[in-house]
Amino acid sequence: MKITMVIPSYWGRKKSKGWRSSDSVYDHPTPLDEEGTLERALNSVANLKDKNFNLVVLGVSAAEDIQAEVESRITTIVANSIPGVETLLLSYSHLATIHHYLTEHKKERFIPLLQLEGYSNVRNLCLFAAHLLGSEAVVLIDDDEIFEDPQFMEKAQEFIGKEFEGDEVLAVAGYYINPDGDFLINKEALPWMTHWNKVDCMNRVFQEIIGKEPRLKETPFVFGGNAVIHRKLFMSVPFDPAITRGEDIDFLINARMFGFKFFLDNQLSIKHKAPPKPHPEWRKVREDIFRFIYEKRKLDAQEPVPGMTEVTADELGVYPGEFLKDDLEERIFRSNLMLAADYLIKGEPEGAAECLKNIHFARTPPFSDLNPFQNFIRLQKEWKDLMEFFSSEKVYKDLCSQLGYPHD
Repeated sequence: MKITMVIPSYWGRKKSKGWRSSDSVYDHPTPLDEEGTLERALNSVANLKDKNFNLVVLGVSAAEDIQAEVESRITTIVANSIPGVETLLLSYSHLATIHHYLTEHKKERFIPLLQLEGYSNVRNLCLFAAHLLGSEAVVLIDDDEIFEDPQFMEKAQEFIGKEFEGDEVLAVAGYYINPDGDFLINKEALPWMTHWNKVDCMNRVFQEIIGKEPRLKETPFVFGGNAVIHRKLFMSVPFDPAITRGEDIDFLINARMFGFKFFLDNQLSIKHKAPPKPHPEWRKVREDIFRFIYEKRKLDAQEPVPGMTEVTADELGVYPGEFLKDDLEERIFRSNLMLAADYLIKGEPEGAAECLKNIHFARTPPFSDLNPFQNFIRLQKEWKDLMEFFSSEKVYKDLCSQLGYPHD
């Protein structure tokens, strides 16, 4: 089985320059004047026993004006690392080549589907890269992870594409081992979280799905930084760029709508050592508000479509299901009032004001006029056309040749 592993790497302005409001919001982009985690991740690939795969690094910039610097920095890191496998880079110059190719062939309508901005777009480029290299499956990894299990790739391929209890396994989720050696989230439950018990819900479902046998079981959640997706799925279903974060679980929901199940392998783990997230608590909550409201509206807007299956919040377990039910707006209201009170007690009125804005945004989100279900149906059709266009042997060989990628 031909496999491609893809590792996106997110970079931001130098630490001295700070973050600007026009910059994209990522959890912890590496400042250009810091070492970051990419080289560590690439070098840990050498720990793997099975190295029979392509490795692609996606270079992502949080700001448009530093894209060239980001690509140059990542090019140097890739050149200096020793993963022990053929490593390719896909960044802004490569994307420009792809866009030019589409324009030359009068396929400009596909250009919006291939972008290096936003988590979902980046994940779609991960899928596209695997397709372009002719792979049967893609392994999605993040650059703040470390391979410690030499058998990781054998485990990643053990079930994918095979039958399990009457289902063809086309998506396998692994999980993260935290620096403390556990898979549970070790985060203090603060009073304001009473109505926003996300960590508790996540740990409960982790204990049920990861912590118990059997080894392989259907899962309502997936980590985007440890997932294996078969081409039968990624050729048909994309990530939804309209969602700004939580794109991994949203992809799971999209896949379910088209009849594809995700299975979690409780032996497929990877060490996760992420830098601290620089954004304040109110912003993290706001990003979650947008994702949960969008996903709830997508579920609520479902209508009968041939070949599709209705997905309900109840089917999505304690997490994310508990945040996709009719009490979501009440949860947002109560939790943000309590978080605002915390900010006021600390003498931070600006933070309190942002919490009140969260309540307002929940009632008037930026996608108020969008039908998320119909929007995704249109996106899915375009995605299938895009992937079909690059299924032509001549097309993918021409483009790979221009990019300097292997195309046997």
